[in-house]
Amino acid sequence: MKNKAKFVPVNFPQYDFLRYLAVSCDDNEKLPALNELAPQLGLSTSSLREQMEVARALGIVEVRPRTGIKRLPYSFRFAVQQSLNYALMIDRDYFMGFSDLRIHLEVAYWSEAVSLLRTDDKLRLKELVRLAREKLNRNPVQIPHAEHREFHTTFYKYVNNPFVHGVLEAYWDLYEAAGLDVYNNASYLNLVWDYHAEMVESIVKGEYQAGLNALKEHFNLISYRNKPANAQKFE
Repeated sequence: MKNKAKFVPVNFPQYDFLRYLAVSCDDNEKLPALNELAPQLGLSTSSLREQMEVARALGIVEVRPRTGIKRLPYSFRFAVQQSLNYALMIDRDYFMGFSDLRIHLEVAYWSEAVSLLRTDDKLRLKELVRLAREKLNRNPVQIPHAEHREFHTTFYKYVNNPFVHGVLEAYWDLYEAAGLDVYNNASYLNLVWDYHAEMVESIVKGEYQAGLNALKEHFNLISYRNKPANAQKFE
């Protein structure tokens, strides 16, 4: 069954390939070679190649030597990444605004998101807290960044909104790219995971508002960070 997309809002030639992908292809469907497809779309091969590069940057197609070109499932993540990468080249502080957006998004979707969590998700959240504590108690301290990312994204895994997932995934990607996953104040990180543990316990008890309060207080910790200055505003 072909994609159900019927709404094509922009009738510009530079979007011919994107329109073709949206209307005429399924996810993971292998596409014809460019020299075969170009005449079908009324484009030169070079013009089609340019449009394909845009689609690749947006995470819409995958191009591999042996498997060729195929359409990927839609994700908002890549478009956000591209825009944010450019913004950070202009001014690193643009991440501040994006971080604030992510905080408001997590707060707004909290009750809906955690009500959808399953028993195995709650067990995994408890395990992540345990693993993070273990790393923080080592000498030297190990920063539980992978656990931190999985912890936050697990809460929202069942939210049926690709734009929510796109923003949250892009946040953690850029968090790492900007070097903000290396903050190593052990006392501060232990306090962060105290709040994480409180969130999980509240969810297990079905006390979602208490969990939300812990989430908000956890975000408020940001203002109490000290050095390094570039990292102190993100959590």
